[in-house]
Amino acid sequence: MTAPDSIATLIALTVIGYMLGAVPFGLLLTRAAGLGDIRNIGSGNIGATNVLRTGNKKLAAATLLLDALKGAVAVLTGWYLADGYGSFAGGLAAVLGHLFPIWLKFRGGKGVATGFGVLLAASPYAGLAACAVWLATARLTRISSAGALLSIAAAPVFAWFASGPLTAALALCIALLVFARHHENIRRLLAGTEPRIGAGR
Repeated sequence: MTAPDSIATLIALTVIGYMLGAVPFGLLLTRAAGLGDIRNIGSGNIGATNVLRTGNKKLAAATLLLDALKGAVAVLTGWYLADGYGSFAGGLAAVLGHLFPIWLKFRGGKGVATGFGVLLAASPYAGLAACAVWLATARLTRISSAGALLSIAAAPVFAWFASGPLTAALALCIALLVFARHHENIRRLLAGTEPRIGAGR
């Protein structure tokens, strides 16, 4: 493959990844279930944690799975067409699409589930380790954002040892984006006012 072809492929994978990431499954599923616009509930976020605030656990689980799946598909498509750099481009674009979906005036979710879908596909061992941190922290603290932030912060370290610098760089980029989108949660965590799972916004 020539250099221009490689660049064209990476651009195409970036577009594909973004479009996959931009599918707002939380919003689509809650509307299909007759629960209205999820953006008018709880935190106003379109992710699984806010879908859970509707009281529909199955819908929240489906949102979590589909948000992760779109990230994984973007990575696997990228890997198939352009190896490691293709998975990097597709995976990062999928997270950006979830955070800033064109269909919702660039106001999307917080990127945790999609980010972990990307990580699981790019480096299964690192992804599983980070997910274990997420689940353990959320279980201990009953604060979803605490589990998400701690696990996403650890992900680049896990990725470095499991898969090397390119995947670690992808995990680091995702971590920076996720932390930026959680700025309000971080302020509440520091103030001790972040709501626990099953309560608050």
